[in-house]
Amino acid sequence: MSYITTKDGTSIYYKDWGTGPVVTFSHGWPLNADAWDGQMLFLVQNGFRVVAHDRRGHGRSSQPATNNDMNGYADDLAAVIEALDLKDATLVGHSTGGGEVARYIGRHGTSRVRKAVLIGAVPPVMVKSESNPEGLPLSVFDGIRKAVFDDRSQFWKELAVSFYGKNKGTAVSQGLIDQFWLWGMQCGLLGAYESIRAFSETDMTEDLKKIDVPTLLIHGEADQIVPIEDSAHKSEKLVKDVKTHYVPGAPHGLTATHQDLVNQVLLDFLLHS
Repeated sequence: MSYITTKDGTSIYYKDWGTGPVVTFSHGWPLNADAWDGQMLFLVQNGFRVVAHDRRGHGRSSQPATNNDMNGYADDLAAVIEALDLKDATLVGHSTGGGEVARYIGRHGTSRVRKAVLIGAVPPVMVKSESNPEGLPLSVFDGIRKAVFDDRSQFWKELAVSFYGKNKGTAVSQGLIDQFWLWGMQCGLLGAYESIRAFSETDMTEDLKKIDVPTLLIHGEADQIVPIEDSAHKSEKLVKDVKTHYVPGAPHGLTATHQDLVNQVLLDFLLHS
């Protein structure tokens, strides 16, 4: 397996397929790089080089007790990009990974970046506050923390249902539900727990304002995990050069449930924007 070691000694697993223009992928919580396989194989077949890593604490990466926050995630993405000397890359992030991409640009700029794609992404900020009255109450995330701590295996089984919209009529196989559970169980408890604060309480408003490359927002209009009204609809007003593709009826996990559609929209953006 392929690993890079970050400045704080964390081992980050990555996979690097194909040749051609570079596309990187940052996954959602509590998953890992395998969640992108449907997009990665498709792009390899269409002449791209694709790179995806497991976030610290997730999947095959090590489980450090430090830097399990959006800054740490962004710096790990930077470490992968720099170790592989990736240039003119399109950075794609789903959910928490969308926050990772935004924070990467906020901290590291766009000297190695050609485009950005945020899919079902958490920015600008999820938690409710005086400056974000439309957000979700902190009690919602406290409840998630408790559920993860008490019985994360059962929580992943239940979360998968709304993640993929099965409870709202989206056609979802049992295999997909089981796959979500398996990936969730590969995420260490400490990393899973601390990531909740990272994806819910990190304000990425200023990061979005710093994005100075063509950007695509893809979001399911029936997203029950990251409601579109408090995420993509706000982000599109903050990013300078932005295109949007909102999918009626699509859930949070639309990269799987609407794989062919997402793949084609992504390919069109890579080729023509």
